[in-house]
Amino acid sequence: MIGQFGGRTRGKGAHNAKVAVLGASGGIGQPLSLLLKNSPLVSELSLYDIAHTPGVAADLSHIETRATVTGYMGADQLGAALKGCEVVVIPAGVPRKPGMTRDDLFNTNATIVATLTDACARYCPQAMICIISNPVNSTIPITSEVMKKHGVYNPNRVFGVTTLDIVRANTFVAELKGLDPARVNVPVVGGHAGKTIIPLISQCTPKVEFPADQLSALTGRIQEAGTEVVKAKAGAGSATLSMAYAGARFTFSLLDAMNGKEGVVECAFVRSEETDCKYFSTPLLLGKNGIEKNLGLGKLSAFEEKLVAEAMDELKGSIKKGEDFVANMK
Repeated sequence: MIGQFGGRTRGKGAHNAKVAVLGASGGIGQPLSLLLKNSPLVSELSLYDIAHTPGVAADLSHIETRATVTGYMGADQLGAALKGCEVVVIPAGVPRKPGMTRDDLFNTNATIVATLTDACARYCPQAMICIISNPVNSTIPITSEVMKKHGVYNPNRVFGVTTLDIVRANTFVAELKGLDPARVNVPVVGGHAGKTIIPLISQCTPKVEFPADQLSALTGRIQEAGTEVVKAKAGAGSATLSMAYAGARFTFSLLDAMNGKEGVVECAFVRSEETDCKYFSTPLLLGKNGIEKNLGLGKLSAFEEKLVAEAMDELKGSIKKGEDFVANMK
């Protein structure tokens, strides 16, 4: 598993990356930190949360891999947690409960993300920032506006982690077609909530075909897969383990690209000129400085074009909501 997503053991010249996880004690943060500790791409793991971090750090520090682990707890230790970090992954926030939309999380998580990214702007302004905290369609605009206020915004270094949508699309397509999911790749574009999640099944490798009714049902399942987990957990949380896997996959791809590996492509929700939405997820070629090249939407089927058109209003509204939140901050 680890071989497929992220690092083979390096010879000489292995890059020593310092990675921070903000929200490391939570449902996503703990398994994400475990996966990062397990990777030879990470040399220092800095774990921050408002509670329990010393215990999580002590526990992980006993694992026989080279990453050194340090725990930081409480607002007064946030700066120390971030100093010298090259990549910051932020899963902090409250999870969805049954009946909640990702938007219902907005008020709590918007404040948390604004506070944490404000600290990133102060203490590690050059770091790659990977936002997992929902609603990503709003928390990425929040992150960008906060960085702009500090004069350190670099759109090539701020990523909304949508990787779980790709992971789910790959898995569900593989199940339907009897394929090995590790060999399936479905680009997923747009945003990271409900109908803004647009799987481009027509661009799947290997090529797959579905009748219209099955394609529609498959698309709906990918879009609502998060709710599937929220319901199954019956009040005990949302997708944490699969999200941790997806967050680790994205982080490893980014670290590989920063180390000079060529041809690393991941989808993410970023500042974009590809549509008339200010932020949009598309496949991105990653490099030493973050986004090397936005690979755009590619050729869409008529069904996919319709999905993109139908997502625009919701996506623009979520983006504006994030921007307005920062504009109105005291």
